[in-house]
Amino acid sequence: MSNTFNEAATSPPSRVAGLSALEARFGGRFSRGEAIRAQHANIVSWHPVQPPDAVVFPESVAEVSEIVRTCAAHRIPIVPFGTGSSLEAGCNAPDGGVSVDMGRMNAVLAVHEEDMDCVVQAGVTRKQLNAHLRDLGLFFPVDPGADASLGGMASTRASGTAAVRYGTMKDNVLALTVVMPDGSVRRTGTRARKSSAGYDITRLMVGAEGTLGIICELTLKLHGIPPAISAAICSFPDLRSACDAVIMAARYGIPLARVELLDDVQVRACNAHSHLGLAERPTLFLEFHGSDAGVREQATAFGEIVTECGGGDFDWAENAEERNRLWQARHDVYWACLELRPGSKFIATDVCVPISRLADAMVETKRDIEETGLVAPIVGHVGDGNFHVSVMGMVEDAGEMARIKAFIDRLNARAIAMDGTCTGEHGIGQGKQDFLLREHGDNVLTMRAVKAALDPLGIMNPGKIFAPA
Repeated sequence: MSNTFNEAATSPPSRVAGLSALEARFGGRFSRGEAIRAQHANIVSWHPVQPPDAVVFPESVAEVSEIVRTCAAHRIPIVPFGTGSSLEAGCNAPDGGVSVDMGRMNAVLAVHEEDMDCVVQAGVTRKQLNAHLRDLGLFFPVDPGADASLGGMASTRASGTAAVRYGTMKDNVLALTVVMPDGSVRRTGTRARKSSAGYDITRLMVGAEGTLGIICELTLKLHGIPPAISAAICSFPDLRSACDAVIMAARYGIPLARVELLDDVQVRACNAHSHLGLAERPTLFLEFHGSDAGVREQATAFGEIVTECGGGDFDWAENAEERNRLWQARHDVYWACLELRPGSKFIATDVCVPISRLADAMVETKRDIEETGLVAPIVGHVGDGNFHVSVMGMVEDAGEMARIKAFIDRLNARAIAMDGTCTGEHGIGQGKQDFLLREHGDNVLTMRAVKAALDPLGIMNPGKIFAPA
């Protein structure tokens, strides 16, 4: 394992003193163990693993503040950690330092049923929250697939399968409690559903990837569990016709709750892993929410679009067991893809384009995959123009990795050229820093200025979002 901790050889005296102070203060909740450190670095993607020097497990906002104050005093880098599901190496520690694991701060602090909001600690996961809310007839809709922590989801501005109807984390966070880089504690908003009072600090922190502070508590919007839910699947002869169906649904105002597009390779992988038995063609997974009559009306309207676009049978999954099986297969694409090419590494990337350019982007990307000779299924939250490519690469093969990197670069450039973005939901992390500059130009200077103003010591999740100056 790289970055093995050697206190005397690799750390300046102030860092050694700071780590010793944290160890004395937190005792068994502070670890320098190699295995623990490795678990708190990049573990789910192809980027190199860069562990921290130590891991600490706070249990309160006051303890997080104390950790940050100690690190600031000793110039120790800080890497906030949720569940480690970042796909762009957001929890790597390229400069060493301390990983602050928020997993023990996992309490639902308050639920306000009438206002349909709640207050949670950052370590609460989305599944944990929805289990807590189920008997109240409420749910939290942002679903990135992984059972990520809500603090991590806010830090990366997570999205997911239901974003087309319910929005992303930026749309569902009302307020945050954040420990700033100097250790001070700030609350960034209120429970009011809107405000015109000053700068929107909440949304500055949502998507900052832990570079401006550590999110400790979140006030979140909730939604009522719809009285009727129905899922459906339908296949198409090609990607363009499937995209056209989604575009038409959006233009006609059909309120799709979820709409996912799997290409033929991804369907083949899901068939093998989840035993679905689907035709190996581009396929839409859909879900409709509303009243019984509303769901039937939405489904009927979309069925007419499917026919117009040359789609196949429109198969229903009305009971909860069938719906859950369908969406579990969608969420298991990581494992399904690994089985396509044993021994390969999962190299995930995503882009997002205006929905009118979705078909062009996906068709051109599919052609690029085939011409490059990659094993790379496509799956997308296509209702909002976002899609993912899962490249199955042999990372020890330098030639293959060069082809994969060139492909990902072309994918990012293609999305930006279509007035889209190099990432719809994975974030920048360590993997897409060059394309942040290409996408935002001089606005990156503004971002750097904000970073420098709030974190003048540069200790908050260094090496993320911005390429070295």
